[in-house]
Amino acid sequence: LPRRTIQAKQTDALRERSNKKKPNLEEFLSRNDWSGALGLLQFEKNTDPTGSNADTLTMFMVYCAFHLGDYKKAISLLDELVISTVSRSQQPEPVWNLHKAVCQFYLGMYKEAYDTALKTGSGLSGAPGRLQNRLLFHLAHKLNDENKLMIYHQKLTDDTEDQLSLASIHYLRNHFQEATDIYKRLLLESRDSIALNVYVALCYYKLDYYDVSLEILQVYLQQNPESVIAVNLKACNHFRLYNGKGGEAELKTLADKQGVAITQYDNDLVRHNLCVFRNGENALQVLPPLIDSIPEARLNLVIYHLRNEEFKDAYALIKDLEPSSPEEYILKGVVCACVGQADENREQLKLAQQYFQLVGASASHCDTIPGRQCMAMCFILLKQFDDVLIYMKSIKAYLFNDDDFNYNMGIAKCNVGHYREGEEHLCMVQNEKYKTEYAYIMALARCCIFNGKARSAWELYLKMETSHESFNLLQLIANDCYKMGHFFYSLKAFDVLERLDPNPEYWEGKRGACAGAFQKIVAGKEPRDTLREITLMLRNTSNPQVEYYMRTFKKWAKDNNVKLA
Repeated sequence: LPRRTIQAKQTDALRERSNKKKPNLEEFLSRNDWSGALGLLQFEKNTDPTGSNADTLTMFMVYCAFHLGDYKKAISLLDELVISTVSRSQQPEPVWNLHKAVCQFYLGMYKEAYDTALKTGSGLSGAPGRLQNRLLFHLAHKLNDENKLMIYHQKLTDDTEDQLSLASIHYLRNHFQEATDIYKRLLLESRDSIALNVYVALCYYKLDYYDVSLEILQVYLQQNPESVIAVNLKACNHFRLYNGKGGEAELKTLADKQGVAITQYDNDLVRHNLCVFRNGENALQVLPPLIDSIPEARLNLVIYHLRNEEFKDAYALIKDLEPSSPEEYILKGVVCACVGQADENREQLKLAQQYFQLVGASASHCDTIPGRQCMAMCFILLKQFDDVLIYMKSIKAYLFNDDDFNYNMGIAKCNVGHYREGEEHLCMVQNEKYKTEYAYIMALARCCIFNGKARSAWELYLKMETSHESFNLLQLIANDCYKMGHFFYSLKAFDVLERLDPNPEYWEGKRGACAGAFQKIVAGKEPRDTLREITLMLRNTSNPQVEYYMRTFKKWAKDNNVKLA
């Protein structure tokens, strides 16, 4: 191109660049672009020749850093503001301490926040005074100070902010219906405050009304489709209604809008929920750093350890937790039950029974599925299986294909002598890990024997490796088969027991089983060829009585044309 044409284009570009309007703070704030606003304010502060606007610019920077979630930076800027003011021999504004206390609250520094909030004194009035009371109200809750909580509660007004604060405390104390009532009333008074729909949806989610929660949440999402909190809540509802993949699909919409993979999306809540939706994937990397910021992270990490049978790790995480919700009581009960059974610790088992009973007998949960499950678990620990069945039958229709339900139902049925139904429930269990557990095998073997399937019980033994547990199963097969007249399999079990432990009692059982099995052969209730195997097992014993039995068997075999060799 000719040089003049190039110069003309460069001139046009420079003119266009100079005509571009300087970035405006209001524009950044209207778009909630806190990073952009913070950068602009920092630039103006650095280029302010006189420094006359430094304090105003710093306060705006505090505001932006707070909304960006960078509370440490906000505190640093407030401290800088105080130092600058004192250096000019001026008195810092009392409200600055209040702003710092709010930042400390969000950082989880509750004791420090309480002390800082009190430094503002009691002279604040109007909006700052109400903010101070709301902050102290929440801090009293966090510090478990019921007396101060009531004092600050009484100072709350009918202003929207104060009522929102009261509703949030109801929510945090698991009083979801009370919180919902306040949010609904405020929503009626101000239809334009659509964010209230998110709070109502959260309450309905906690009340297990997932469909209702989704319907209410959609009102907000129509106008704010990129809201991380709202999309997370929608994902959690889908997780509860469907499965983890349904929840993950909703979270993926957030990552897609940023053009990144879901695993690279930079948000603690998303990372936490993705870990839960993927059934604990990368739990040891994701959850520990979030324990202090997301309360559920500790509970989900406990669940992860339970699933991996790391009971001591689960107990270490939950032992100092004072349960405040049904979910926490149930989880602590499960951990105590697991530790108690593993260590044969009666004290832990008693604690577990008490936690389950607290939830199951409570007015709010006595007629819910989790509540009745808790009562069933309570009676299992007390070994009152008739009572167990009362509660489990009442929820059978809802958990018919659930492995945990069928496992426990089978065990309970076996213990009350309902062996046919017990076998049916145990055979419905699909989890291969459950099928290898000692309690499962023992219960199923007993059910099979009492249902006339002694061969199936014997096959369960053959699949086991030699151990103390397999020895106990042999004793069960030997004694229960003898009791039910399945003498051939009783004999097989007593034969192995005698070889493992030459106890005279095993010979007596073996001798009786031999006589019983032979009697059934004579009566035509057992195949004649079975006698050959019986004589082989008899020869394994060096007792003098063996010869008497052998002579009897040989004589009968000769008379009936049965070959023993």
